[in-house]
Amino acid sequence: MAGRSSSIRGSRIGSGPLGEEARGEAAARQTVTYFCAHDHRSVMTFSVEAVAPETWDCPKCGQPASLDAENPPPAHKVEPYKTHLAYVKERRSDAEAKAILDEALKTLRTRRAAGELVF
Repeated sequence: MAGRSSSIRGSRIGSGPLGEEARGEAAARQTVTYFCAHDHRSVMTFSVEAVAPETWDCPKCGQPASLDAENPPPAHKVEPYKTHLAYVKERRSDAEAKAILDEALKTLRTRRAAGELVF
């Protein structure tokens, strides 16, 4: 008996499917197709009253897409991953890095010689 009652849970007796009479008419729509550099085709639906944007991000690859199938916008340039050391080397020359290292080592040795606890 418990299995049978769970199938009608959430509905009332006499209720039927809600159609357009209960919800009202659907708004008029337009479909717009966007094309990206990776040959993806994305179909978006907008209201007829709305102005479709010239570009849209492709939902498949995230690259920009446009309305022109023959001339899609170019893909974003992918920058390679840089380590922290690569960013430091962009900011400092080898001579500056050596001077900073020598200064840090001198400070460390001075503190150790004074008996400070250095980790």
